[in-house]
Amino acid sequence: MTETSTETRSVVVEREVAFPPEKIWRALTQPHLIEAWLMKNDFKPVAGHRFNLRREPRPDVSVVVDCEVVVVEPNRTLSYTWAAYGLESVVTWTLTPTSTGTRLRMEQSGFRLDQRQAYLGAKAGWRQFFTGLEQLLARIE
Repeated sequence: MTETSTETRSVVVEREVAFPPEKIWRALTQPHLIEAWLMKNDFKPVAGHRFNLRREPRPDVSVVVDCEVVVVEPNRTLSYTWAAYGLESVVTWTLTPTSTGTRLRMEQSGFRLDQRQAYLGAKAGWRQFFTGLEQLLARIE
């Protein structure tokens, strides 16, 4: 008898950023700003909205992530599904105001234990995306 494990792992990136939640929220929800730090998209901050994240790292390679908005609490919480290459996960952004800006937390949950490559890729990828997000926040009004 074989037992299938339902245990999953999460990638969590948490940073204190010197920007108000409203500014970060714009970068997380406005398509042209999302494109600047993450990928091309047809995002709308509406629960139930299905959208794609797309990029072409090379002319012969296309990455498409199928998503659906789950939770929208302006300036506080944004959550959406993230499905690609057999991975069914959920990305949740939490914005907590602090005296110097915002504690920004991103958790991508749902990595099965046999999805080690996807898990390690997400750990590295989200660190890069966060750097791009912080650079964008420093540039926009």
